[in-house]
Amino acid sequence: MIVSPDHWLTAARRVPSENENARPDPEDISLVVLHGISLPPGEFGSGLVEELFRNRLDCAADPRLADLEGVRVSAHLFIDREGTTTQFVPFDRRAWHAGASSWGGRRNCNDFAVGIELEGADHVPYTESQYAMLAQVLRALARRYPRLDPAAIVGHNEIAPGRKTDPGPAFDWLRVIRSAAGPSRSGSGSTEGL
Repeated sequence: MIVSPDHWLTAARRVPSENENARPDPEDISLVVLHGISLPPGEFGSGLVEELFRNRLDCAADPRLADLEGVRVSAHLFIDREGTTTQFVPFDRRAWHAGASSWGGRRNCNDFAVGIELEGADHVPYTESQYAMLAQVLRALARRYPRLDPAAIVGHNEIAPGRKTDPGPAFDWLRVIRSAAGPSRSGSGSTEGL
């Protein structure tokens, strides 16, 4: 798996979202924000996340979706419970996933972050397939974007404390950081960096 020259992940389905715009600096990709999402809340496999990111979600179909009426959001990637990955926005463009946020003294994390949505809920364990795919994705991103390192993988809750809780306490951070380390960018076998 690699990131192509046009900033799309080769192993992902391409489903472009219009909920994106130019980054202030397309080369400043220095943060990965992990999110958890399910629509309706707590239900998996509905296909509604894709509908949300493409502005096609019928919020009147379920009262639990009413708060999403008129919301325009996206993420770069969505990894479902089976590990299938869909990309909505090329990595050199700004996806609209973080909202009001800050990290490392910088505001507006969408300007410099890759947003990855995992199909899940705060208190439901994520799947083996999701962790395996996420590790591959993180290694591919690190090879393409040299400013990324393990300390630059954070949860939505960390960049928007008090406002967001995802990916939640069921998320296995240690596993992700260890698996993301994998082989080094140079292929020397070192685990330095991602």
